[in-house]
Amino acid sequence: MAMTFNELRRIKDSLPSGSMRRIAERLNLDEDTVRNFFGGTHYRNGEGKTVGVHIEQGPDGGIVTFDDDTILKVALEILEEEKQKAD
Repeated sequence: MAMTFNELRRIKDSLPSGSMRRIAERLNLDEDTVRNFFGGTHYRNGEGKTVGVHIEQGPDGGIVTFDDDTILKVALEILEEEKQKAD
């Protein structure tokens, strides 16, 4: 799967408060690892890990490809749940 970096950031910015923790708990990951998936650089104390996100420079923030898009899928599920609550 691939998307622009700006698309990835828009998804992250659309998530409700507490979503990073919710994703981390669901996938048994550290919160900083989830933040790193969305472009963060949280590696202090060895808590946050890299997550197989690769960014190539280009328009709209560059192209992002993922080794594993599980975090993205959970984020999109959360957005869908929020949309259904609003309807």
